[in-house]
Amino acid sequence: MAFDARLLSGIGVMMAVVESGTFNRAAESVRLTPSGVSRAIARLERQVGARLFHRTPRAVTLTEEGRRFHAEVAPLLAGIEEAAEEVAGARAAVRGRLRLSADPWFARVVLAPRLPELTARHPELFVELMASNHREEMMAGGVDLALRFGPPAPGKLAVRKILETRIVTCAAPSYLARHGAPRTPDEVARHEALLFRDPQSGRPFAWEFHRGTEIVQVEVRGRLVTDDPSTALAACEAGQGLFQSFALGLAPWLESGRLVQVLPDWSDERFPLYAYHRTRRHTPAKVEAFLAFAGEG
Repeated sequence: MAFDARLLSGIGVMMAVVESGTFNRAAESVRLTPSGVSRAIARLERQVGARLFHRTPRAVTLTEEGRRFHAEVAPLLAGIEEAAEEVAGARAAVRGRLRLSADPWFARVVLAPRLPELTARHPELFVELMASNHREEMMAGGVDLALRFGPPAPGKLAVRKILETRIVTCAAPSYLARHGAPRTPDEVARHEALLFRDPQSGRPFAWEFHRGTEIVQVEVRGRLVTDDPSTALAACEAGQGLFQSFALGLAPWLESGRLVQVLPDWSDERFPLYAYHRTRRHTPAKVEAFLAFAGEG
């Protein structure tokens, strides 16, 4: 297919539709009429030979072909933006749109409360934040930086360790009043456990208790399995059972007494948070700025 300048323009319109969710809102961002957006998308679909969007009166969503096309072109557009910034001498300036894909717990309890500090420090920086704990295609859609808990994933991405957090076991006072607190790790096996699903394996995380170099593995049982830590904490607070959680961000629950840490002497396990970004000749200033900011916490 011969290059057509309208192809690049159509891709830009497509990105606006994906980000806004409707032709009307996309029209405002690209300064076209809604009918102009519709014509641009129709022309792009003819050029690529595939239907890219499902259209309804309320919204438009990507088709399967559209999702694949979007995943391919979004990083290319990000590269064009980076090249334009470098040529313009703006590579050292912290500005533009920073697309983050962050673990939901880190996004909620650490990142969101500190966003005013980040945006005040860098007034020309705009943050687009997506919460996800999955690693498959975590850089898709033009993501600049992904933040995930767990050992570093193999691959071609640049990886930087941001922090480590302890793993603590907690329960609600109401649960402990009914069932008592375990005094040893082995006693945990007799309690109801709130299970957290490993996004990589699809199976619940195994429970371990660390004290110095001593590690005790415990077979736990539970009737609730979730992949959302906020849901698990809400159930734990309601008295459903014991939960193993990151200590990071848990202080409000523990200090208020809504949750109580059990077996505090067995909480030496550490879990890391890593940042992933594409390997480039020059790391964009907005990425470096965020990495420095995240490391301060």
